[in-house]
Amino acid sequence: MPSLNLAIARLINTGNNSFAIWVVKAPYPSGYVLRDCVWPVELTQVWQEWQQMFAGHSGINISTGSSQRSVNQAPMNLVSPPSGQATGYGSRLMQYLGINLWRWVFEGPILGSLERSRGMAMGQNTRLRFRLEIRDPDLIALPWEIMQREPGQPAMSLSPDLLFSRTTSEVEPLPDLHTDQALKILLVLGYDQNLQLQKEAAILEQTLLNGGQVGSYGQRYAPCSVKTLLQPTPQELIQELETKVYNVFFYAGHGLPAPDGGLLVLRPGMNLNGIELAQVLNRSAVKLAVFNACWGAQPAAINHQAIPASSLAEVLIRHGVPAVLGMRDEIADHESHSFIQVFAKALRSRKSIDEAVAEARQELLTLYKYNQPAWTLPVLYLHPDFEGELIKDVEEGVTEIPETAMPFLNSPAPVACLRSLSPGGRTWLLRNGVTRIGRTKDNDIVLPEPYVSKRHAEILCRNTFTGTTNLRTYYLQDFSTYGTTWCLGANGWQQILREEVPLKSGMQLKFGSSRSETWEFIIEDSQT
Repeated sequence: MPSLNLAIARLINTGNNSFAIWVVKAPYPSGYVLRDCVWPVELTQVWQEWQQMFAGHSGINISTGSSQRSVNQAPMNLVSPPSGQATGYGSRLMQYLGINLWRWVFEGPILGSLERSRGMAMGQNTRLRFRLEIRDPDLIALPWEIMQREPGQPAMSLSPDLLFSRTTSEVEPLPDLHTDQALKILLVLGYDQNLQLQKEAAILEQTLLNGGQVGSYGQRYAPCSVKTLLQPTPQELIQELETKVYNVFFYAGHGLPAPDGGLLVLRPGMNLNGIELAQVLNRSAVKLAVFNACWGAQPAAINHQAIPASSLAEVLIRHGVPAVLGMRDEIADHESHSFIQVFAKALRSRKSIDEAVAEARQELLTLYKYNQPAWTLPVLYLHPDFEGELIKDVEEGVTEIPETAMPFLNSPAPVACLRSLSPGGRTWLLRNGVTRIGRTKDNDIVLPEPYVSKRHAEILCRNTFTGTTNLRTYYLQDFSTYGTTWCLGANGWQQILREEVPLKSGMQLKFGSSRSETWEFIIEDSQT
């Protein structure tokens, strides 16, 4: 599925309101564009209005960090509703904020990258996976999921041709994830003075398991099992997770914002912070963590200024948890149960996590209407290297072909490798498929040099079968932070910047710096 990732960061030493917006990942080489811009005072004004109307009860009033000059001047010109439709002020306010967020993000060349990426996805008869990385902590609290291009068009998180999620680049590598055929949920109910735990546990178990084994069109759901822990101690919770039998962690209860990923109140006087939970979730190979708790996707704040990397969702993703779903603000029990029921059904029908969130968000919109904030509350974070697959059909698993398998034993394809030209240097065999090159240990080829990016480059192997002959072609794709991949050509060393270039046997490459170790791409028994 094509993916477009955007990042937004505040520019230091250029004024308090200056930002950069750029493409981190695009499905085509020329899509990596950048734009400098200023945060408009009008957006701060409408965000303050939003908080007063929809989030005044939360107690987290986070400023955007922009100048307060003229914030309360010039009344907002809220978008008028279509003729013949009576919409309240809440709908117009939500639409107004969504349109202005869109215009701020997608003005200029960024819009071109989005439109072309969308077109490529449509050409492949699939959806575009859109991921947004907010690097400025003061902007995380905004409801980016409501961005919409024009009145009458759906918000990005509701778009039928796009899957919306948030992400971050500052992450630990993904743990080893095995393929599952069943949904295995650990349901944890922590302390909440408003919850009747036994009743709430029964409701949530029924909600998660609702639908049995067969859907409305004869579709077989994946098996689902739920184990419930009521007000466990931290030790009891960690011990249960260490069994490594769960792929989904679900928490319902009270949560508090705090610097280390917030606090989950397991029982009176016994809390677990986000960093502590992240470590055990990572060890236990849980793929998805869901939090029906206050402010799971909201950062902590001091004097209305957000604390960097303090939201529970962001802390878990940074520690390598593949997917985290939290609530941007408080959500009513009936809204939460409606969301969870549709979300669990979509997961059991083997849809990806971001597809399941989109379906459940649409259900909230249908039930509780556009002018209510329910559909804007779920916030999904996905690890940048995770494609969102939670479970796989048994039949699909049977038909998998190992990467090392040869399609025709009578016609083996030549073997390719990267060979260091340094004395005593290593030789790395290249995989059939994708070979990842980078500084961290999760890569196939590890180059522990300071100028090499964590995820620096990939070598793609593409197979073409003609009769009984397997033809392999290789391509180098640069993903480095500063385009520090080099190829020796007729005019000397040439820098590759976010490009895909074909490889021929004998080509020489460098990663990280023009003075780095030289590697030679070799295809054994090649005639080229």
